[in-house]
Amino acid sequence: MYHTLTKEEIYTALDERHSPETQKLLSAGNVAIAGLGGLGSNVAYALARIGVGHLHLIDFDVVDITNLNRQQYFMEHIGMYKTDALKSLLLKINPYLDIRTDCVKVTDDNLQELFADTTIVCEAFDNPEAKAMLVNGILEHFPEKKLVSATGMAGYGSSNTIITKRIMKNFYLCGDGVTAPTYGHGLMAPRVAICAAHEANMITRLILGEEEI
Repeated sequence: MYHTLTKEEIYTALDERHSPETQKLLSAGNVAIAGLGGLGSNVAYALARIGVGHLHLIDFDVVDITNLNRQQYFMEHIGMYKTDALKSLLLKINPYLDIRTDCVKVTDDNLQELFADTTIVCEAFDNPEAKAMLVNGILEHFPEKKLVSATGMAGYGSSNTIITKRIMKNFYLCGDGVTAPTYGHGLMAPRVAICAAHEANMITRLILGEEEI
């Protein structure tokens, strides 16, 4: 049986690791993560561990056995909505986070409502058409919001080809930009997690006021 830490204990430890000034900014951070698969679940873990205070988790899907090779879920979560499973896991890391969930598919019709109240949007979809829809929608309707997206992370090629680029003023793209899943070179935990870490680190930098690559 584990001991539930108090809020003071958790944030004293975070202050010690990050400094009180940095942690204050992280605790005020407001990030929406669209897609809770290999990218999004890893991004959410990283942000929760550093105490980003406000997370909005968005996905319509349930956990499947084929997700376990790269996504932050366990066998007991199979069949659960990813929003519910991931929220329960993040609250085990820090039960004092503000975590909002929407178990819906992002569409052109609901995009403006879903992302109206967030500061930073993380695109973490697998489907190229869904990626394009979200990126184009955010750039059109919310050009002032920070957008971090990803493309090109399949297989087991060099880690060093995955980079972060600033595409335009508020739009950042992580990945190698090329590597799509193919037979024998599908989405695998190590390289997907590297790309997710790029997204999470760029989001962290944006929360802390660093916009240049």
